[in-house]
Amino acid sequence: MAQAVEEWYKQMPIITRSYLTAAIVTTIGCSLDIISPYNLYLNPRLVVKQYQFWRLVTNFLYFRKMDLDFMFHMFFLARYCKLLEENSFRGRTADFFYMLLFGATVLTGIVLVGGMIPYLSESFAKIIFLSNSLTFMMVYVWSKQNPFIHMSFLGLFTFTAAYLPWVLLGFSVLVGASAWVDMLGMIAGHAYYFLEDVYPQMTGRRPLKTPSFIKALFADEAVVVARPANVRFAPPPAEDIHQD
Repeated sequence: MAQAVEEWYKQMPIITRSYLTAAIVTTIGCSLDIISPYNLYLNPRLVVKQYQFWRLVTNFLYFRKMDLDFMFHMFFLARYCKLLEENSFRGRTADFFYMLLFGATVLTGIVLVGGMIPYLSESFAKIIFLSNSLTFMMVYVWSKQNPFIHMSFLGLFTFTAAYLPWVLLGFSVLVGASAWVDMLGMIAGHAYYFLEDVYPQMTGRRPLKTPSFIKALFADEAVVVARPANVRFAPPPAEDIHQD
């Protein structure tokens, strides 16, 4: 069993493995009081005035207490982050990292701007960790890129992947989790999907082209399409060669 888990972990692509490891280590560290969540949460005032820039990253690593909701989000992270990196972004690690960076930036911007809007500032002030939102963004992007895959929710009913974010949103409400957090992930995911997949088809322009300095950080392997061994292609018939 332990060997199977180790093999499964080693086979994960680099971004998925790194993020999953950081999230589990951070959450367990906080549960054991080794790390204080007060040093991790998103606080714009501390970021700007005390230069605690790490909060812009660490708020995406802590998944609150280790309960059923934590287990579900770890499953979503391990499954859909892995599916995206291995399929849609295969051979494009830099693009996948840029997608996560874009999502984190959008989510942070929404919370900061929302905190300045009257009547909404109190609700946004309660959102101090965006880890669940970033995970939900990946689920949303995957569902948009694979809308016709048939799925089952806990064996209760079946649906296509296009409705997966809405099914999970309803489940979050049923278990008492914040719907705001998941909806932020859907907003960020839709923003990425529109700018990366829809807008380029409409205009021929790609506004989310990965910067060259990010590409330089990752040495992507070329995707090779295997060809059956010992296959020889016969030359065309002689009459076709001499035909005018």
